[in-house]
Amino acid sequence: MERSTKFISLSGLSGIMAGIYALIGAFIGYKLVYDESLGLDHRGHYVNEPVIQQQLFIIAIAVLLFSILTGIWLTIRQARKKGERFWNPVSKRLLVTLSIPLFTGGVFILILLFRGQHGMIASACLIFYGLSLIAGSQFTFSDVKWLGFCEIILGLAAALFPGYGIIFWVIGFGLLHILYGSIMHFKYNQ
Repeated sequence: MERSTKFISLSGLSGIMAGIYALIGAFIGYKLVYDESLGLDHRGHYVNEPVIQQQLFIIAIAVLLFSILTGIWLTIRQARKKGERFWNPVSKRLLVTLSIPLFTGGVFILILLFRGQHGMIASACLIFYGLSLIAGSQFTFSDVKWLGFCEIILGLAAALFPGYGIIFWVIGFGLLHILYGSIMHFKYNQ
């Protein structure tokens, strides 16, 4: 019964890779904004500088694309190993359910960017991503729901400390994905 109602071909390695991509992107973004020698308290540039915004946007899109493409590739590979179809009614429902909060969050983040509310972008990314994971967890492993709750909690914490969004972003999209992917890999992909 679970095979017909749950999408169980998610690859734990895709979570690990998404986390690694997020760490690389955060490192590059950090190098763009902060002065190397003085740490988080001294900025070499500000996020509201148009050139920096463009560069950070390109980094974010690259991390997103690499994460999605790697996730699709590894999940297709996992489905084939299990003799299942990757694109089926359950995966379609999962995609639609994930997309609604993600699309809404993406539009909200663009509004924040347009309005110059840069300090809330990391928080919004984490919260809407967490909501998306919780919504989609009904169609896959329940572990996804717990990752979603952790992302929301981190997003709310990031809202309390807007100047430290990159740290919360690294924890949520980097470290939590690596931890989650490792758990998923050893729990389901062995």
